[in-house]
Amino acid sequence: MSSITVRNLDESVKNSLRVRAARHGWSMEQEVRQILQQTVAPEQAGQISFVERVNRRFAGLKVESLPIPSRQIARTPPEFDMP
Repeated sequence: MSSITVRNLDESVKNSLRVRAARHGWSMEQEVRQILQQTVAPEQAGQISFVERVNRRFAGLKVESLPIPSRQIARTPPEFDMP
C-alpha cells in the first residue's frame, strides 16, 4: 500500500474531516481513505455503469407525480399510388 501527505490543508477542512470521521466512528485517516475510494476508484475501474449514474441522478424524482399524457390517434400514413 502507498501513503501520501497532504500539505497546506485549511484548518476548517481538517476540522470538518475530523467531525465527519467521528460521525462514522473511525479515524481521520480511514475517513480520507473512504472518500478517496468512493470518489476515485469507481471512475478508474469503470464500476459505475450508465444505468447507475442515471438512477443516482434521478433518485429524488417523484415518478408517481409525473403526468401521463393521453394517447393520441396516429396519423394516417401517406398513400403512394403505383402507376
